[in-house]
Amino acid sequence: MAPFSSLRATLTQAYPPAPGFTEANVPPGSQSGRVFIVTGGNAGIGLELSKILYASGATVYMASRSQAKAEATIKTITEASKSKTTSGKLKFLHLDLNGLLVVKAAAESFAQQEDKLDVLWNNAGTGANAVSIGQRTAQGFEPMIGMHCIATLLFTQLLTPQLRAAAASGGNGKTRVVWISSALAESASPPNGIDFDLLESGTKLTANYGTSKAGTWILNREFARRYAKDGIVSVCLNPGFLKTASFNGTSPAVMFVLNKVLLSDAVYGAYTELFAGLSPEVTLENSGSYIIPWGRIRSNSSAPRHDIIKAGDSKEEGGLDYGNKFWAWCEGKWRSYV
Repeated sequence: MAPFSSLRATLTQAYPPAPGFTEANVPPGSQSGRVFIVTGGNAGIGLELSKILYASGATVYMASRSQAKAEATIKTITEASKSKTTSGKLKFLHLDLNGLLVVKAAAESFAQQEDKLDVLWNNAGTGANAVSIGQRTAQGFEPMIGMHCIATLLFTQLLTPQLRAAAASGGNGKTRVVWISSALAESASPPNGIDFDLLESGTKLTANYGTSKAGTWILNREFARRYAKDGIVSVCLNPGFLKTASFNGTSPAVMFVLNKVLLSDAVYGAYTELFAGLSPEVTLENSGSYIIPWGRIRSNSSAPRHDIIKAGDSKEEGGLDYGNKFWAWCEGKWRSYV
């Protein structure tokens, strides 16, 4: 992509137009009878999204590490909504992407309670500043690849029976999986998004984070290919530059500048996720798409990193087939545990 076009593509994500799909588009009762999971739903973007979904009448599973924190959040949301009529329900689901056995147990717990899953928002994750050099997940993986890619793909795969059931009973294109990427997928990942020789190195935190988010993007496209026949839509997104915990560990001086010139409130990231999960603009025909703030489908031709696009293309599309290759790599990492 030409330098000017790349700069324009970057700036439109950093300084997007006003959101066009908000809580006004999902009024009370509009999502009654539907079942959602928001991973990391008790804080930041996930919390703001959970509030909107609860008010819309859906049953929302807040998949979080801490039961105490999640239940306190649920109590705060429900008590604040007592004056409003809603059929919504908020439920805690124990999920910790740091451990694959916990991920498996979370999917099993959900399956015991629900026959279908209408939308899965894979919102949970960790920021690069929250990880230290040498840190590992419970199964010994580099944390960002382990959580954002290996564990997230496993959780999604384990929930496909419920996703298929929802797609079979619901409207065309309404059953969805939403994957959360980042602007760093394009600015901090290696050529082609993934360097398979360095996936487990854990020596460069920003690069590892960027790779994990490029990997998320590529897995999204592979999921879209594999499950289109089942009527399940898959989309990936950059939620935007936001005042969330992903910046934890950043120096106060830098945060002061970021808050002044770049960062927006977390609810705007929730609008990006809301668009991805519920907007009628998202269909089976554009499954696999990348969505930018605050809810816009971006064409592959306008992406700053055409190498990542080609890497995520299948062999039939003339690409490097990284989706299939990375999917198999992730499966190999969890096979002995689940």
